[in-house]
Amino acid sequence: MAKRKERIHNPEPFDPYGADPAKTKKRSKAPKRHQQEEKFIAPTLSSKIMKEALLQRKEEEEEVEAHDGAAAALFEDVPSVREDADDIDEFAGFSETQSQFAGYDEEEINEEDERLMEAFLSKEPGQQKTLADLIVQRIKEKDASVATENRPVPKLDKSIIDIYKGVGTHLSKYTVGKIPKAFKHIPSMQLWEEVLYITEPENWSPNALYQATRIFASNFGAKKAERFYKLVLLPRVREDIRKNKRLHFALYQTLKKALYKPAAFFKGILFPLCESRTCTLREAVIIGSIIEKVSIPPLHSSVALLKLSGMEYCGTTSYFIKLFLEKKYALPYRVVDAVVDHFMRFFNETRVMPVIWHQSLLAFVQRYKNELQKEDKDNLRNLLERQKHKLVTPEIIRELDHSRNRGEKEEDLMSITSPVYVINKTIEEDRFDIPDVPMEED
Repeated sequence: MAKRKERIHNPEPFDPYGADPAKTKKRSKAPKRHQQEEKFIAPTLSSKIMKEALLQRKEEEEEVEAHDGAAAALFEDVPSVREDADDIDEFAGFSETQSQFAGYDEEEINEEDERLMEAFLSKEPGQQKTLADLIVQRIKEKDASVATENRPVPKLDKSIIDIYKGVGTHLSKYTVGKIPKAFKHIPSMQLWEEVLYITEPENWSPNALYQATRIFASNFGAKKAERFYKLVLLPRVREDIRKNKRLHFALYQTLKKALYKPAAFFKGILFPLCESRTCTLREAVIIGSIIEKVSIPPLHSSVALLKLSGMEYCGTTSYFIKLFLEKKYALPYRVVDAVVDHFMRFFNETRVMPVIWHQSLLAFVQRYKNELQKEDKDNLRNLLERQKHKLVTPEIIRELDHSRNRGEKEEDLMSITSPVYVINKTIEEDRFDIPDVPMEED
């Protein structure tokens, strides 16, 4: 039987970190953290550390539960909140070198037009109501003792107030980067107006207002978005135009983002602006340039045009009417008739009508002349005998003379050779009617 081979024993001690005993060269560098010799902790000391860690963890959990309990009353039962966090957190800000005119032409603002429109503006302009005005009024109704305070605080949990005051301070200096996560939870809160008031929206930077509008336009319903636009965005935009005679580029982009909710945009910005009867031509040109560029659903535009036609007139209303007419939508007959009635209201007007009024009438006749009834055309001709413009009125009369009446077929007027005549193939007899509600809700 063969002799069993003896084991070869390594005289060097075992090194758990893989040191090679064959190497005699010493390290010239200090060993890395994972190469250092492990230091063991005594069992008694280890048990004390574990007890302290568990105690600290329990205290943290109790603190979080108390904070969540205080905030629970502020939140609605919503399944989820769409934050689009990746898109929002990648915001890189707006360059200061970008055009402050933001796509509208200052040459459109004519001093003569402004002077004529002033005759139709309200002589007693009311103050624009803001979110702060609304919340302060609510607080004073509940507690008359706070009437002397400059900016009273609503009765909310102190931790909530501290958090959102800090958020407001951050937003007042915000330029680029991430938005605080606490701010993204506001759309799901039941008392979102009070919490938003604590952040002092009037002091937000333009970039912060843009980011806030992105969040609220995505997560609010039409009614809540309307209130945000009316109480926060509109006062801020008007104040910026009044101070600087132009609109900050970030605020211009904010208005474009607000049109993501057309019904809320019209109810929260356009209609209150016109109903105030203090809308200047500069404000109309800036906000109108957004309506002109952005695609709006036809039904929303039809309802907006119907609403504008029935409002108490101020000069800039004609500017917005002209913009919607030039979008060339197939309007319901109900809207066409409302626009005719709008112009006929000025039959006995003694004031000189601004040029934009004549231009809006020309745009209406050019586009919808074949959709007018014969009596409507006769009424408009009588109107043009009283309200004249040396350049625009002859064009309007020419359009009316070279058109067919509502219900007539194209074959009945094939002999028309006017160079400005355009056969309307998009508006047929089977027109739809708009609902009786003032605006379609999302």
